[in-house]
Amino acid sequence: MALFDLPIDELREYRSESAEPEDFDAFWSKTLQEAREHDLDARFELVETGLSTVKVYDVTFAGFGGHPVKGWFTIPAEVSAPIPVVVEFIGYGGGRGLPHEHLLWASTGRAHFVMDTRGQGSAWGGGGGTADPVAGAPAYPGFMTRGIDAPENYYYRRVFTDGVRAVEAARSHPLTDPARTVVLGGSQGGGISIAVGGLVPDLAAVAPDVPFLCDFPRAATVTDRHPYREIGLYLKTHRGRFEDVLGTLAYFDGVHFASRARTPALFSAALEDQTCPPSTVFAAFNAWGHADKAIEVYDFNDHEGGGPYQEAAKLSWLRSYA
Repeated sequence: MALFDLPIDELREYRSESAEPEDFDAFWSKTLQEAREHDLDARFELVETGLSTVKVYDVTFAGFGGHPVKGWFTIPAEVSAPIPVVVEFIGYGGGRGLPHEHLLWASTGRAHFVMDTRGQGSAWGGGGGTADPVAGAPAYPGFMTRGIDAPENYYYRRVFTDGVRAVEAARSHPLTDPARTVVLGGSQGGGISIAVGGLVPDLAAVAPDVPFLCDFPRAATVTDRHPYREIGLYLKTHRGRFEDVLGTLAYFDGVHFASRARTPALFSAALEDQTCPPSTVFAAFNAWGHADKAIEVYDFNDHEGGGPYQEAAKLSWLRSYA
């Protein structure tokens, strides 16, 4: 696919037209308050993996509604004092997989906490093990329209809350340094990272790669690739409801979380990315509320983005923060 979105000079100036709900902060404050009424109950159980340079723990903690959410917690084998922790969120359809799929960050001397995404983990990778026990209104197959009838019911209300609670769980381990907590992820994981970056004010750094879940008004109309296409296919049946749908999605738009962020950030975007169009990524990046921010741009890449080159960029960038 050739370049299809705005020219790079326009991308650097682009601003989303997503309308921020007046009660955005109140909605999320109430949501997190309700989640914290449940004991976090973070449990770390050492597992045998055959890996000799790291220790891996099977984690369970209470996410949205007190529902059990799984994760893997990996630390260098010889750690005896608190170290920085990287909390990672997974791309659309994936789950936490198997422990040996997540060795990069522990190899740098940091702790690594990867959160399972509720209801997902059946499309690629090593699978997932976290159910989503909440039902919703009729939805198009996938996750983008589950509970889209109202913000209180929307699927990503649960996922973003799980993300905040995952940070709290990672910080609860005695071998992590809460002051040096990083969140990151690619695609859906990048979108969750942005949301958590806007909801948790004292992170050390945030690194979203080719993030999903940003600038819904543009994303739903500029690309026909899934998962954003799920919204359009839902609206093919539910005619005339676009404004209602945008009203729900506005509570979950990465642009609005980004404007609340108070943390250094490294983004990445790919100019041939039809899954998460570059204008939607730049919408969140340009709205990011901390002055210390940068974006890596990959001119001729699709949704794979920078791949290993972006991993190398993050390895270098994070030395200054955690």
